[in-house]
Amino acid sequence: MFGRLAALKKYLYRYRVKFLWGGLALLLNNAIWILFPQVIGRAINDLNKGVTRHKIATYSLALIVIALSKGLFQYLMRQILIGVSREIEFDLRNDLFRHLESLSFSYYQRTRVGDIMARATNDLNAVRMLLGPAIMYTANTIVFTAGALAFMLQISPRLTMFAFLPLPAASILVQYFGRRIHERFERIQATFSDISARAQENFSGARLVRAYVQEEAEIELFETSNREYISRSLKLVRLIGMLWPTLEMLLGLAIILVLWLGGREVLLHRMQVGDFVAYNTYMVQLTWPVIALGWVINLFQRGTASLGRINEIFAEQPAITDIGVEPALQHVKTIRGDIEFRDLTFAYPAGGPVLRKVSLSIPAGTSLAIVGPTGSGKSTLVSLIPRIYDAAIGSVFIDGHPIRELPLATLRRHIGFVPQETFLFSTTIRENIAFGVEDASDASVGAAAEAASLAQDIETFPHQYATVVGERGLTLSGGQKQRTAIARAVIRNPRILVLDDALSSVDTYTEERILNHLREIMRGRTTIFISHRVSTVRAADQIAVLHGGSIVEVGTHDELLARDGYYADLYNKQLLEEELANV
Repeated sequence: MFGRLAALKKYLYRYRVKFLWGGLALLLNNAIWILFPQVIGRAINDLNKGVTRHKIATYSLALIVIALSKGLFQYLMRQILIGVSREIEFDLRNDLFRHLESLSFSYYQRTRVGDIMARATNDLNAVRMLLGPAIMYTANTIVFTAGALAFMLQISPRLTMFAFLPLPAASILVQYFGRRIHERFERIQATFSDISARAQENFSGARLVRAYVQEEAEIELFETSNREYISRSLKLVRLIGMLWPTLEMLLGLAIILVLWLGGREVLLHRMQVGDFVAYNTYMVQLTWPVIALGWVINLFQRGTASLGRINEIFAEQPAITDIGVEPALQHVKTIRGDIEFRDLTFAYPAGGPVLRKVSLSIPAGTSLAIVGPTGSGKSTLVSLIPRIYDAAIGSVFIDGHPIRELPLATLRRHIGFVPQETFLFSTTIRENIAFGVEDASDASVGAAAEAASLAQDIETFPHQYATVVGERGLTLSGGQKQRTAIARAVIRNPRILVLDDALSSVDTYTEERILNHLREIMRGRTTIFISHRVSTVRAADQIAVLHGGSIVEVGTHDELLARDGYYADLYNKQLLEEELANV
């Protein structure tokens, strides 16, 4: 448990000065409040000897000053300590997001988005409560109890012994309930992650759910998960509901003992009435710290459970980093775009080899088209170029250097990548096109849209480039989304342009228009594009045919037709399909 809290050391140290000021306000708040029973006790003892206007005014003024001072320092204590917890929450959330941004694509393949969202919101809030109210009330309880105990011992050591008699039983209860609260809250948070994941998947796949008329089925599944969450939450509530009354009962027993034994001492004239009243006032003042103890235990166990879940994310390390970058290449700012695969074999962690002994050279400024059946490894091959996945050392080279020796930021900055699955942000078309280019001008955005044959479509939209496309580009057609992604890659002015089946959602006429624009852009750049259409790849400087993870043919369009192999067969089939379509 305390190992988990060690992760917060740097945040606590960062705000150590504010914690010191908050701690000082806490000490003064309790020091003043501890004097309150003393003033009451002395007032009663003094007034028993005789009531005067001066005495009443003096003691009344003292109590008013104490109350006002306590209010001031209590405000400062809460303002500083709760404020610090908010600032730490701010830093922790930023660090968590920064860390998530650094993690490799493989992490998001095995982790549900809803689970990540639950940890970044609900769990983070529980950690804030641990750092704010839990720490503040714990310190407040310890300081006040220690100060009150000193005065209570001064008044009557014997009475204090009986007053704190239930303390060992309270300690056992705290340990027992604390452990069970921790276990139950961890299970609750896991269930909340399941609910978040299911909700996120349903919202993202709303069209699919409706298309298959699965609304009721999904509602029932969500209700089942929600019912499990409520069931576990109620069990936790019942547990907490048992803790507070039990602690209050122990405190009540202590107060009964004090009233009985202390009253007897007063009757026997062994204790003054004022001292007895002061002692009982301390007992009443200890009521809230004891009740707060139960709440703090709940916050502490919730916070440590949530912190453990957040630490699991921080424990994840990026699979792809700059470790291994050649010192001589650390300051490289540009690349030419010469690409080479040498005897490349690649397999995903959960399966067998996807690529087998692939050797291929793509000179800078030339174009390569990759064709092959579904599942042959085309997308996997091009994803190794921007290091979305890492190939074996010494199997992928850029400008003659092993790809792992180049700075990752430099490598990716010079690559325009259009993936098979287009993703757009729920913002404007302009911002989607200019993504990653901070100083993009309207002219450059327009030129990129023109190159992707998207400008004419944008002109028909109500707000043109300021049109919000909806979540994942919901308001655009499949072809428009692909062309937006192409424009986003083109505006980067990359040395290497990778189009992973980026024209699959456009018709032949639009494809020809896009290719005509891209031919000008491709001049002088290394361009790799994957396609199932021969019409798309025929003009490439070279064409590679992948089959079963291996390259079976390489050459120009005419050379591959002359070989009468897989490519020629694909070409003849597509010609026949076009002829039949025109009949």
